[in-house]
Amino acid sequence: MTHKVTLIPGDGIGPEITESVVRVIEAAGVDIKWDRQLAGIPAVQEYGVSVPDQCLDSIKENKVALKGPLTTLVGKGFRSANVTLRRKLDLYANLRPVKTIGGVPSRFDKV
Repeated sequence: MTHKVTLIPGDGIGPEITESVVRVIEAAGVDIKWDRQLAGIPAVQEYGVSVPDQCLDSIKENKVALKGPLTTLVGKGFRSANVTLRRKLDLYANLRPVKTIGGVPSRFDKV
């Protein structure tokens, strides 16, 4: 079964790390059709907005997205792409699953 996923490479180191993640997922044998979309600085340069409508439409249609880091520019007149995505998609949690590894010193045990 092919899964369709919105891929937002981001900016800065984003494109490099998202391509690495894509290669890892492909090596795992997961059949994904990537719908590449721009957000952040590349989107501002291309479309004049940090999150174009086609990016939001892709995420809503696919119901899943893989997003690289997005730079938040300092100054007035620019809305953070991260904040825009959260507000437009009603996202309220930034969940980062973690797991401790036995034998590796950690601040917390048995997570």
